[in-house]
Amino acid sequence: MRYGEEDRESKNVEDRRGERGPMFRFPGGGNGRTIRIPVGGRGGGISLGTIVIIGVILMLLGINPLDLLTGGAGNYPQVPQMPQTEPEGRTASRESPLDIPGLPGGRTVTSEDDMKRFVSQVLADTEDVWNRVFQSIGRRYSEPQMVLFSGATRTACGTGVAAMGPFYCPLDRKVYIDLSFYDQLKQRFQAPGDFAQAYVIAHEVGHHVQKLLGIADKVQEIKEGMGQSEANAVQVRMELQADCLAGVWANQNDQLKSRLEPGDVEEGLNAASQIGDDMIQKRTQGWVVPDAFTHGSSKQRVRWFRKGLDSGDIAQCDTFNTNSL
Repeated sequence: MRYGEEDRESKNVEDRRGERGPMFRFPGGGNGRTIRIPVGGRGGGISLGTIVIIGVILMLLGINPLDLLTGGAGNYPQVPQMPQTEPEGRTASRESPLDIPGLPGGRTVTSEDDMKRFVSQVLADTEDVWNRVFQSIGRRYSEPQMVLFSGATRTACGTGVAAMGPFYCPLDRKVYIDLSFYDQLKQRFQAPGDFAQAYVIAHEVGHHVQKLLGIADKVQEIKEGMGQSEANAVQVRMELQADCLAGVWANQNDQLKSRLEPGDVEEGLNAASQIGDDMIQKRTQGWVVPDAFTHGSSKQRVRWFRKGLDSGDIAQCDTFNTNSL
């Protein structure tokens, strides 16, 4: 992606790296017991072993770590539909959405200072794009904050830990990210490159867009009273829509600022593919359980990201009123 020191950095970034971790309360722990998550000094974060232990404890308690922070959907006519827009400028003509090339060799931002600058610039670009889109539909875009943390941090949705990956909390309307996640994205998920890193932020900001449009609250209502597998199916549609919105952002951002470079699209498609529920389940347990999907398969995530990327039109991101995901 084309960024330089002259590019604007968002002012909506709160840096909590290096702060001591909060007291982490395990639901169902009994007697109100709390466990302090050790956070290394100087922004070191928690160890991989600690992350694994936290994940195991949560699963033994019957808790999906990601469910602690997800807001709240096949046909869901009660979910607000995406507003109709008239995208300006060109849209790219691309190959089949399921044609995933080999691993891209794009640049990956690595140093802490460079990484903070990069995510701040990406957030600034999301502000510029979504302010423009909301203005075109007669709405006002309220910009989210991004919180950088190490290991663990307090949120309005509860305690957030690095093991959960980047997440959006709809109660305080903030995006949370431990920058060490990008090491996992490159090494564990084989998804290197600066555009792959930007895609992660754009996806979480997509959840913020859903919140502002009333979709997130309606989805939460729909999920209440559902069984786990049904609620998971609704959540998948929520996540795939955020993928599509990330694609819309990439399209319109390139129109505004010509950010994309050769290989960037492949990086984004590769990232969407590598973090599909089926790929993650194969890595972690060796088999796939579709009823446990909460974000969608690799094929689905690629398809919806590319749908937004090719069209640049949020009206194309209605995952709730389609029988074909």
